[in-house]
Amino acid sequence: MSDTDTANILYTAPAQGISGDEPFSREEAGSLDLINRKIAGLGSLVEVIEFLFTSTQEIFPCDRIGVAFIEEGGRRLKLHHVTANYGPLHLSGGYSADLDGSSLAAIFRDGTPRIINDLSLYASTHPASESSALLLKEGVRSSMTCPLLVDGRPVGVMFRSSRKPSAYTERHVLMHGAIAERIGQAVEKAYRIEQLSDAINSYMEMLGFVSHELKSPLASIITLAKTFRDGYFGEISAEHRGIVDRIVKKAEYLHNLSAEYLNLSRFESGKMSISPRVIPFLDEVIRPSIDIILPQIEEKKIRFEKDLPPGDFSLTCDPELMKIVMVNLLGNAVKYGNDGGTVRLAVAPAGDIVRVSVWNEGPGFDSAQKKLLFRKFSRLDSPDLMKRKGSGIGLYVTWNIIVLHRGRIRADSEKGQWAEFSFELPLNPDTAVPGK
Repeated sequence: MSDTDTANILYTAPAQGISGDEPFSREEAGSLDLINRKIAGLGSLVEVIEFLFTSTQEIFPCDRIGVAFIEEGGRRLKLHHVTANYGPLHLSGGYSADLDGSSLAAIFRDGTPRIINDLSLYASTHPASESSALLLKEGVRSSMTCPLLVDGRPVGVMFRSSRKPSAYTERHVLMHGAIAERIGQAVEKAYRIEQLSDAINSYMEMLGFVSHELKSPLASIITLAKTFRDGYFGEISAEHRGIVDRIVKKAEYLHNLSAEYLNLSRFESGKMSISPRVIPFLDEVIRPSIDIILPQIEEKKIRFEKDLPPGDFSLTCDPELMKIVMVNLLGNAVKYGNDGGTVRLAVAPAGDIVRVSVWNEGPGFDSAQKKLLFRKFSRLDSPDLMKRKGSGIGLYVTWNIIVLHRGRIRADSEKGQWAEFSFELPLNPDTAVPGK
């Protein structure tokens, strides 16, 4: 075989498996069986590649292993992860190249591995191959490129590289064929999970950014509109005052919504931390929360009843987070309560806990719908409730905050009559969570 042949060998045997009578040694068969049994149970893509790198050293010459995936509708191949027993790496994760017109296109077309046993010769005959030049700088002299197939569908490639020339043979192609489908399935599954996780994180970062950027302008709109409505720039007619009131209400709704989404993004991205300290609970959490909701209570002519202890008491908590909880619960009681009805707030320290409940007259919910509460974006499917604006975020954020404080929250209702949300928190400072 000439140097040109050994420089670029394209095998035509499909890599979907081999017959049981292939002359594998006991060690080779054992390694292949181990891979087939264990690879599907691995989680992240890094775990999969590291496992393949270490578990196949005895049967595949390999100083470096890399995995690349097809992107952009099959037009581009992007190197996702590389593991090697040397450094530095010049061809590393993130490198991408167009597939159209490349020598890798034939691998996907035929579904067969490619062996290059003299990378120097290959690079000299393919001067446009930037990846070959980078591998040569690392000292790589031979490689085996195997398509990753799932149900016959190409999803990417796996590169095995050696710093020795002529390291790979057709026997290695056959051994790869014995595990090719399982490798393809495991690698694609891990990659898709990683993509989904990255997409969720990117979505939450964008959500947090947009929510944060909306809060300040909306707060300014609300302040200016109220100033205009109250006559600081001159008296306005009742008709115009009504128009400004509608502007204020819509802006306040959007402001509250942006605050909810900002809180959600902080929780989902792991950036919401808890800073507990000993506080007078009524003065720093309960009364400020009532002041925030009081205009809504007065607007709906709701009878607001309070059952508070005669004196304040100390609680270890994050007061800012707990105010989010109380504003959510009191706000929901007013929003979903009957006009002219009753909302009742009760705070009762007892033993080593404090119990807080918010009760309201209103449509309530049936027991079958309780499982939907405290879930992200979940709203109860009831005509009386759905016609009132809500995002399905507030109770989810509330549940997260209570859990951060090692508390418990629950909901009860008699449909068509009332609903009550209550939570318990530990009073003992030693049981408070120092951080997330």
